[in-house]
Amino acid sequence: MKPHVVARERVQPLFDPEALARAESLGLMARSIVEGYRVGAHRSPFQGFALEFAQHREYTAGDDLRHLDWKVLGRTDRYFLKQYEQDTNLVAWVLLDASESMGYGSTTLTKLHYAKACAATLAHAILLQKDAVGFGIFDAGIREQIARTDNQGKIHEILRRLAEIEAAGQTDIGETMEKIALAFRNRGIAIVFSDFFEDEARLERGIQRLRFLRHEVILFHVLDHQEIAFEFRGSCRFQGLEGAPSVQLSPEDYRKDYLRAFGEYQARIRVIAERNACHYVLADTSHPVAEVLGGYLSLRLRMGRSR
Repeated sequence: MKPHVVARERVQPLFDPEALARAESLGLMARSIVEGYRVGAHRSPFQGFALEFAQHREYTAGDDLRHLDWKVLGRTDRYFLKQYEQDTNLVAWVLLDASESMGYGSTTLTKLHYAKACAATLAHAILLQKDAVGFGIFDAGIREQIARTDNQGKIHEILRRLAEIEAAGQTDIGETMEKIALAFRNRGIAIVFSDFFEDEARLERGIQRLRFLRHEVILFHVLDHQEIAFEFRGSCRFQGLEGAPSVQLSPEDYRKDYLRAFGEYQARIRVIAERNACHYVLADTSHPVAEVLGGYLSLRLRMGRSR
């Protein structure tokens, strides 16, 4: 934690030129991504968070054939429409890991900055479709909350507060999820951005708490490309984060074992997601934000259409 930064932000957050510049940068990026999809597609992949399949009903003359269930027609030779319900009270809670390990970046782009960019884009898209979004910024506990809102005018305040967040502290995602679950009054969506360097049993318990209450959970696994590929060369000193010791070593001597262990860790996180019916998205910071989000949301839209 950097005390002088925190003190300055609390006294004069609106007049911090660096924070304002970061917020404006987030805003420009988010708007450009969202508008790009809105212009380039007949239906934006950012739509559809609140649509949920409800039931079938038999076709009657004059019904919109776009909702005809062709699979049912093929099996029964009868015409049925898919009906959906719109949850007007939908709230998407964005849970953003701001622990010390999220401050790592093999380039000038850290995992935390990448996660902020993704979160800002989703917030912009959700507010545009008139749903509500709230934020929980966490490390070992919930460090800061941004109250849920469906007011599009609040996006500037959200961006400013996101821009001010710095990486610090250890991680306890499981505890954060359990606290957020208690705050959910209606069914909603928890969108988690983290590197998931966490006790996996605690992580799964937190997910299970949300799923037990019938909330949807989406895990964005934010990783620096070097964490995945481990392409370091020569003698390197690796600085420990979140209480881990620093070590000096030759990466070539450990690359094979590292890649095996890290691949197993990634697989375990994915299995936890699948076991609890969550969506898992690998967010490699070397890939553009628009590519990662667009790929997932396009898939989400196709899945909704195939129901």
